[in-house]
Amino acid sequence: ADKFPDRFYNVGIAEQNMMGIAAGLAKAGFIPFASTMAIFACMRAGEQVRTDIAYQNLPVKIIATHAGISFGHAGTTHHCTEDFAIMRAIPNMTVICPADGIETSKAVQACVDLPGPVYVRIGRGFEPPAYADDNYTYEIGKAITMHEGTDLTIITCGIGVLQAVNAAKTLAETDGLSVRVINMHTIKPIDRDIIVKAAKETGRIITVEEHSVIGGLGSAVADVVTEECPVPVIKIGVKDVFGHSGPAVDLLKEFGLCAENIVAVTKAALGK
Repeated sequence: ADKFPDRFYNVGIAEQNMMGIAAGLAKAGFIPFASTMAIFACMRAGEQVRTDIAYQNLPVKIIATHAGISFGHAGTTHHCTEDFAIMRAIPNMTVICPADGIETSKAVQACVDLPGPVYVRIGRGFEPPAYADDNYTYEIGKAITMHEGTDLTIITCGIGVLQAVNAAKTLAETDGLSVRVINMHTIKPIDRDIIVKAAKETGRIITVEEHSVIGGLGSAVADVVTEECPVPVIKIGVKDVFGHSGPAVDLLKEFGLCAENIVAVTKAALGK
């Protein structure tokens, strides 16, 4: 807004109108970025996203902030654990969930040249980095292996990436377990090849997401596994309940989205 005041528009608390404006700008040849809280981007403005933007396959890039339960104390009205399910069901929509700020930057740059609408889902910006630097190759639709392993695979996204990597390191040090961790930063189109490879090579998969276990990353992974290489898939996420007010870090632990719970679930899955 400070650097390009003639290219920035604050439409206020009018998310449906914002998506309509973005669609109009896209029809006029621009590549608009529309940003608001995830819960309002996918639900309050859901019809406009579907009909005005996705139906016409317009290059609107939606940056959805405060996703998952990152806005902890604001409670259920501002939590968003349904957006993967909604957005991945809309034709033409690409759905991305970066692991940290570094990957968010890469995703924003990559989506500019991608035809059609994109939904980039991020938290509040307080999340610790999963990457030490930006010296890695990022490609929409291509997952990244963060930790090698042969006993079991954890497929995750967003804040779950760092927690899963920390869990894999703990399991290696304390139990001698070899756990692969995959950062599935693109939920749609999902990287089918890396999922099938993991299923064949490790035999078990755990998914971790700051989202409902219904319709999100876990469901997308299970779809691929069921069709191509059936193996057990265990989902860690919000178990079909609403959240409530509280510090985000405490809520993440309550819903099992922490390294300690990932360690426990992995041990149970491997009979340890």
